[in-house]
Amino acid sequence: MQNNNSLLIKLAEDRFNNSSINNTTFIKDAEGDKLIKNITEYPHLFVSACVMDKQIKAERAWSIPIKLGRTKDVGGFEFSCFEKLSEEKYIELFSKLKLHRHNLKEAKNFYSAIQKIKCKYNSNASNIWKGNLSSAEIVLRFLDFEGIGIKIATMATNILVRDFKIKMSDTYSIDISPDVHIRKIFYRKGLIDDRNNIDKVIYTARSLYPEFPGILDLLLWEIGRDYCFETNPNCKDCPISSECKKLHI
Repeated sequence: MQNNNSLLIKLAEDRFNNSSINNTTFIKDAEGDKLIKNITEYPHLFVSACVMDKQIKAERAWSIPIKLGRTKDVGGFEFSCFEKLSEEKYIELFSKLKLHRHNLKEAKNFYSAIQKIKCKYNSNASNIWKGNLSSAEIVLRFLDFEGIGIKIATMATNILVRDFKIKMSDTYSIDISPDVHIRKIFYRKGLIDDRNNIDKVIYTARSLYPEFPGILDLLLWEIGRDYCFETNPNCKDCPISSECKKLHI
């Protein structure tokens, strides 16, 4: 399978190698984006944003810890500011500010994440990934947070190794995140016969790049966003058009 997708793999490797936190944007709020990227001083902002990233647009989800930090109740972005609030106060703030689609559930998840960072990681979320750990261990630690499933756990681990250049002992447990763009491209390229079969997407990526399946993630997401539209795809300018069977267009 790899020989028929050599261009895809080369471009994915190039995209990974050229990625850095300096050319990554989580939210359009420049000050807030800078804070989320500062995983040395504020790693809890990154982790809590990951916990929030579901069933709403990513920009809105990643803005939640920033919006909370700017309230008078939290009063800052240090971990101690978030740690002092009760679950009831978080429920009140989520409801008042309408931070999420599911405010009650996600307020509880946010509080639970802060408590886990406090009790399990000595109030320092960067302890989740310190120590040249295996990718499986880091994914597992993210999965331990209430509200984080395998898609977000692998996404968070992928961002750490790709954009923050966090050292890990391996990358083979970082799977691709099978979002709508990636499933669509795999289907049109003829790599899978059912775009809704998540398992086939994941194992296809593992077959293409066993040592780091998630390396394909960002490139394919960008191609899906910029070229491989659901209707009227721009195949002419797509960088992997020469390898695509262009099925079901």
